[in-house]
Amino acid sequence: MFSEKDLEQIKAKGISQTKLAEQIKNFEEGFPFLELKKVATIGDGILKFDEKEIDDYVKMYESEMSKHQIYKFVPASGAASRMFKSLFSFMEKYDGSDEAIKYFEGDTSFGSVFTFFKNIKQFAFYGSLKSVIAESGTNIDELIYQKEYGQVLRYLLTTTGLNYGGLPKGLLEFHNYKTVTRTPLEEHLVEGANYCKDKDGKVDIHFTVSPEHKALFREKVLTAGQPLSDEYKSEFKAYFSEQQAYTDTIAVDLENHPFRNVDGSILFRPAGHGALLENLNTIDADIVFIKNIDNVVPDNLKVSTYRYKKLLAGVLLKYQKRLFDYAKKLKKADNISEKLIDEISNFLQKELCNEFTSEFTKMDFRRKIDFLNQKLNRPIRVCGMVKNEGEPGGGPFWSRNSDGNYSLQIVESSQIDTSDEEQRNILQKSSHFNPVDLVCGIKNVDGEKFDLTDYRDARTGFVTMKSKDGRELKAQELPGLWNGAMADWNTIFVEVDIETFNPVKIVNDLLRPQHQ
Repeated sequence: MFSEKDLEQIKAKGISQTKLAEQIKNFEEGFPFLELKKVATIGDGILKFDEKEIDDYVKMYESEMSKHQIYKFVPASGAASRMFKSLFSFMEKYDGSDEAIKYFEGDTSFGSVFTFFKNIKQFAFYGSLKSVIAESGTNIDELIYQKEYGQVLRYLLTTTGLNYGGLPKGLLEFHNYKTVTRTPLEEHLVEGANYCKDKDGKVDIHFTVSPEHKALFREKVLTAGQPLSDEYKSEFKAYFSEQQAYTDTIAVDLENHPFRNVDGSILFRPAGHGALLENLNTIDADIVFIKNIDNVVPDNLKVSTYRYKKLLAGVLLKYQKRLFDYAKKLKKADNISEKLIDEISNFLQKELCNEFTSEFTKMDFRRKIDFLNQKLNRPIRVCGMVKNEGEPGGGPFWSRNSDGNYSLQIVESSQIDTSDEEQRNILQKSSHFNPVDLVCGIKNVDGEKFDLTDYRDARTGFVTMKSKDGRELKAQELPGLWNGAMADWNTIFVEVDIETFNPVKIVNDLLRPQHQ
């Protein structure tokens, strides 16, 4: 199947032939669907706290945070081009003629474009756009008055001007302040200063970026970081990593043969956000906050964000302490009793939602200890969940694991067999969804870092249909970072306020009150 040249290409990417054979086998056999037992709800998989309880968890975290090394991990490699999809489409088709104006004004599918122009002065990037147009000797108001919309968009989206269509989301101007604007990168620095700062004022923040944008991210941290450092009395330590080449997956044609580029080389593709598990695995910290780059708000709405982040971290510390205490007790072989085994089993099942099969009760004493040790000694994550109000995204469910037991999982609809009526009904009952709001503990009771790849369920990847050079192909994605990549973690779901979730998926999302 592979020529000598192919083998050289594969070796250069750092992918083993064994791994490649596994990927092709996945194409041939497919990935199994997850088996849902039930939806996670308040009181049955999702914790909900009253204001007094939230205050107590916040205070707990604030009193403990100086004792821990804390990181903020931000997946930030997403391109902004998808934000501007409708604008790109309009720019390519609109020629400025009277006929075009009449056509597009009557085409409801381009309504968002006219909403964009109607409200263009409300965008934080308007000042920069106005300036770059002025530098060319043109006036933005005049262009809009003359309905030269395509020209305005070229200055916004292409290298003619701001090149927003070629930049990552993290470097776009999102929010207006009195004298400055801020990008998502800057907003994450501000967040970090408010819930990730150590006793010396240091804030560690890790961005995963595309190789072509790393220098731009570094430059932005240097120019914007110092003023924010002075304002928030913080020292920002920004780290940048790229998706590793060895995490790319092979693409195949419809007959499951390697898909080849025009030059004959094999096509490898990035394997989705699940590949970032390797990046997360390099972090040596006690507590890691994970949040997407585009889910940020201006300062006037950040108080709620800080409060719920500290809530999640407080919950993490509480349950992690209990896990550690039990792990220590199981190390003392002379003091292990049936009563302790029952106590630990009840804790793991009733409070950490690990539902054991009847096989557990049949185990002898030694096997029970080994089994409970395995459940105690693994990474822990506390995941914020918001009420489902129609936003896309995975949801919280009780799901069957590869070992036959059930536990809490974040599941995407693509992982569920919707042709099965029972599974489809469970999916439709979902009351909450995943906003990607996680706090993670990635060290064991002895302070040693877990190898996170040991806790990934490799059978939770999935295959998607794509095309290249006019030809259809099948692509493969690794288990999602907060889905199958964390399948074997101890998991806790906590309801957080919907106002903490304000992602920007399309440019007009920036017109929402939360971003003004």
